[in-house]
Amino acid sequence: MLVRIQKSYREVVAVCDTNLLGKTFEEGKFQLDVKESFYKGEELDKNKTLQIMQEMAKEDATFNIVGSEAIETALEAGIITQEGIKKIQGIPFALVLL
Repeated sequence: MLVRIQKSYREVVAVCDTNLLGKTFEEGKFQLDVKESFYKGEELDKNKTLQIMQEMAKEDATFNIVGSEAIETALEAGIITQEGIKKIQGIPFALVLL
């Protein structure tokens, strides 16, 4: 997975499955654009990504999560629920504002 933490008034954590970087998915009037400029970060394994998600949740970060592996990790970290997951062209994603 790729993890990028962007600093602003509140930290934004972008997490996506590595194989989705640079791709665009469309379904009806909805579009999911996994832009390199936003999502390209450090490639990390599941355990490290899980640890970062849990730490950043304590800091009231915002999360943008795309892809099956990233979503599974976010569920395990407890920052999203099944109800918060949407799909475009079968690709799961979630946006979290804690």
